[in-house]
Amino acid sequence: MNNRFVVIDIETTGQSVAQGDRIIEIGAVVIEDEEAVESFCTLVNPERSIPPFIEELTGISDEMVKGAPTFHQCIPELMSMLEGGVFVAHNVHFDLSFLQKLLEHEGYGPLLVPIIDTVELSRILLPTEESYKLSALTEQLGLEHENPHRADSDAKVTADLLLLLLQKLRQLPLMTLQQLELLSDSWISDMGPILRQLIEKKMHDHAREEEVFDIYRQLAIRKPVKMKPQEEEIITTTDTFQSFKDRITQEGGSLSKAFLTYEWRQGQLKMMEVVHEAFSNNEHVLIEAGTGTGKSLAYLLPAAYFAHMEKAPVVISTQTIPLQSQLLERDIPLLQKILPFPINVALLKGRNHYLSLWKFEQALARGCEQDSYDTILAKAAILVWLTETERGDREELNLPTGPGSFWATVESDGVSSLGKYDPWFSRCFYQRARTQAAKADLIITNHALLCTDMVQKNGLLPSFKQAVIDEAHHFEEVASDHLGKQTDYYSLYYFIQRLGYGDKEGLLDRMFQLAAKEDVKLTVDEEKVKTILQECQLELDELFRMLHRYVLQNRSSSKSDVGRLSYRYESFREQGTLWEAILESGMRVHLMMKEGIKKLQLVLTCFHDVYDQLSFFDQGLLTDAKGVIDRLQEEENNLYELLLESDPNAVYWIEIEPRGAKNATFLYSRPIEVGESLADRFFATKKSVVLTSATLSIKGSFDYQMERLGLHDFGVRTESIPSPFSYKEQARLLLPTDIPAIKDVSEEEYAQEVAIKIWRIADCSSGRILVLFTSYEMLKQVYQYVKDLSMDDSLALIGQGITSGSRAKLMKAFKLHEKAILFGTSSFWEGIDLPGNELRCLVIVRLPFAPPDQPLLKAKLDKAEEEGKNPFRHISLPQAIIRFKQGFGRLIRTSQDKGSVFVLDKRIATTRYGRAFLESLPDVPVYKGTLESLIEAHKEWM
Repeated sequence: MNNRFVVIDIETTGQSVAQGDRIIEIGAVVIEDEEAVESFCTLVNPERSIPPFIEELTGISDEMVKGAPTFHQCIPELMSMLEGGVFVAHNVHFDLSFLQKLLEHEGYGPLLVPIIDTVELSRILLPTEESYKLSALTEQLGLEHENPHRADSDAKVTADLLLLLLQKLRQLPLMTLQQLELLSDSWISDMGPILRQLIEKKMHDHAREEEVFDIYRQLAIRKPVKMKPQEEEIITTTDTFQSFKDRITQEGGSLSKAFLTYEWRQGQLKMMEVVHEAFSNNEHVLIEAGTGTGKSLAYLLPAAYFAHMEKAPVVISTQTIPLQSQLLERDIPLLQKILPFPINVALLKGRNHYLSLWKFEQALARGCEQDSYDTILAKAAILVWLTETERGDREELNLPTGPGSFWATVESDGVSSLGKYDPWFSRCFYQRARTQAAKADLIITNHALLCTDMVQKNGLLPSFKQAVIDEAHHFEEVASDHLGKQTDYYSLYYFIQRLGYGDKEGLLDRMFQLAAKEDVKLTVDEEKVKTILQECQLELDELFRMLHRYVLQNRSSSKSDVGRLSYRYESFREQGTLWEAILESGMRVHLMMKEGIKKLQLVLTCFHDVYDQLSFFDQGLLTDAKGVIDRLQEEENNLYELLLESDPNAVYWIEIEPRGAKNATFLYSRPIEVGESLADRFFATKKSVVLTSATLSIKGSFDYQMERLGLHDFGVRTESIPSPFSYKEQARLLLPTDIPAIKDVSEEEYAQEVAIKIWRIADCSSGRILVLFTSYEMLKQVYQYVKDLSMDDSLALIGQGITSGSRAKLMKAFKLHEKAILFGTSSFWEGIDLPGNELRCLVIVRLPFAPPDQPLLKAKLDKAEEEGKNPFRHISLPQAIIRFKQGFGRLIRTSQDKGSVFVLDKRIATTRYGRAFLESLPDVPVYKGTLESLIEAHKEWM
């Protein structure tokens, strides 16, 4: 193994040597025997001007490089350092190829050195990190990075990263190193010699590995940490909940001891009592708990008490992963700390969230000759992750997911499971999660699994009669998704491709090869099945292209259309020759698919008599094939029901990508109302369900939610628990009167006016501003206009869908700047936390009415009208008010927060229904006036 590593970073004038770009700075660090023994850094005269963007990025100017050596003069020292070393860089292809081309330009031969790419190595050895950019990694790993985008600082931090990665590599068990070594020939990095040396060393000293790792069937998996049993105080069945609660919440009780500064909150105590009474009296209850109530603890404490005393599990369901993470990482540990008895808590998600160990073993056994580079890296990353994870949950892992990804081939699923015959059954992550859930007092899950459990015959969750549904304002929407159907071209295409035909070897080829090997007589002709599959795919392609064309013909796009176009249809009422051709094509697909699936199932049947004699690998092949065939049949059934059947109680629509592939077409159906189904299939089967959120009521009434959820016949109790915050003292609602009415101007004029208003608010305010939009198109227009108005760089502009990155990354960037505007839509209306100085000003551009042409909403509006109700007041207005309350709630997050909400939609002050928005908010002072007068008032107050 080469123990000399030369870490290089270069700053350049651009990306292309051929177009005249040159190096402006070189940084290098030499590592020998795990220590930095030499460093080198120099500015380089590029003999051309430095572009303004590069100067801004690096801080290197033409003046600074004027007297610096040229690259030609730097070559001898650089070549001397590289001699006998491994060339290391973060994204090595760029640095190495740029240097190679410059050396060639200077008359030197190619650099023949082994290389290591720390991006690649990080993806393998740090599989749970959020990002693999150098700046992100240094922050995530706590590495010191003084001067990003300067070669000396970047080289130093890359050297620190390399040492950390090599240290991580040495800590891996022998089995994992051996598996990585088999994959390493396909990596960019020349890691083979390093891995072989580590393996050689481990061969003589790996005895203690089995204390930490479960070594089984060529894989090393971290053993679950056994929790020490909690010491239990005595709590008798004669203890009332009141006395139990008082022991914990009174001054000097375990709750106050668990916090450095515990705030006694009347609302939280009230909510505890309401939840306990609901469980005790077998009643359903809706609780609106204002921001700051501490509702998580308010339902967890009585849920834990009930579960412990009654020996009955309570399910806690959330909509979002952040809340689930908060419960598991913050609230549950606190609960376990303050309770006088032990409590078992389990997390259970949908099956496809968990890794299937037997599928992964199969994927490794197949080798990597036909694998893409990303698949090989995914295999390596999972090998490392298995030495760390206890849950096997994909949320921990930074890998692409979805159809076509490697994860889709190794995720756990019911249809291709070996069940008790699986040699991994006792170690299966999903089974482990289910076993823990079966023993748990509190089961944490999500709305999606709760609804899946509701519609499936075989329960996924252990039997339960009590539940808490947090973020309950989303429950109807999730239930609708799970009671509906959907499919698309790619989902069908993916499963046909998995089976395989033509040049690419798939499951079908491998089954026929297995039949030949085991001398199994097949009653099905291989070429006939492949021909059917190929014809199916061609017909599917044409069908989805026709659907795409049909939408374009019947739904003309407009400037306001962004992303997908949707078209609501009723299959047997559509007119025209194109739709007739679509129905004929749909029937041909159905008949061909039916024949193809029947033949594929016959192939499987032929192995029945020899199945027990087959190797585990071959049994796995057949089980995998059965899973894919079942999923293909499921997707085809969905397609048949969506195109060739019709339910009068459902709405059907097509979505297309107008600028995407011609077969990028998606079919959906949803029940128009889910209340009746929820009443019969969920609420009637439970003794007590607590539904809670900060936004459930409208002007103090819960009628809207009760109707949508089917709760009117259950004698439901409702409670409004006000926020402990003093909105009178902490917030202002500012309504500018000099904004044009939306209906009086064009959308472009309105966007320009909004941009000017936002820019004035930002110009006159200190700190950060969050601007919430209802339309992405409007967001883009306003962002550009504000950018044009901002003449200097003192104001950071961060736009969802414009600035790259996830919501979490955009939030992080927003917090980094003292003065910034974050432009957000959709997901930014809720679930984000910006306490204290992180947010002092919130701008709501328009009242959040959903577009009335959304198919499901339009169907609900039509149904309301048929029933003699006012569709706007019955459906559109309540939805918008709940959304508005969510957006308003982004501002005040703690008792110390202070700030203003500007609403740039005149309708809140000029229409009768606008009062309903104001009356649904906490008691916050409302001011109207010109924008300038409101800005002055805001500045004085702040």
